[in-house]
Amino acid sequence: MAPAKEPSPAPSRNAADAEAEYRAQTRLWLRLLACTSMIEGELRRRFREEYDFTMPRFDVLAQLDREPSGLVLGELPKRLMVSAGNLTPIVDRLVEDGYITRTPSHLDRRVQIVCMTVEGRKTFRRMAKSHGAWLAELLAEFPVDRLDGLVGALDDVKRAVRDALQRPERS
Repeated sequence: MAPAKEPSPAPSRNAADAEAEYRAQTRLWLRLLACTSMIEGELRRRFREEYDFTMPRFDVLAQLDREPSGLVLGELPKRLMVSAGNLTPIVDRLVEDGYITRTPSHLDRRVQIVCMTVEGRKTFRRMAKSHGAWLAELLAEFPVDRLDGLVGALDDVKRAVRDALQRPERS
């Protein structure tokens, strides 16, 4: 019986390979940023022109549409990944315009519950329908048969970034 071979060591990356990998990662980041910026800019413009509304206000309504019984106000910044200070004037404006209500919790008066009003839900649903149509229009040139693969690849990118952020050696 022949002795088992030891596995050969993994080929070491040379500086040129590492540099090529960094350039590829940078290109990915720049493409993601460019796509996001173009789409977001156009959506912002259309919300402003067609509804006299902002994307942040729409995003708040989108979160509340998912929670018919309302949300604790402190949960909104977490879901929207913004600071509470940035969210306060947006919520104030939505309350003033009659799209949402903000009431103290019955269990803890320090806790505020925000809920969408009937008018807010009606307005949001109309805007959400337009939002979907705008995205479809912007992405119409991208082949439909490649969407699932791209979404899967972007899920992998998101997972890799999340894993990198959770590593303890991160400084």
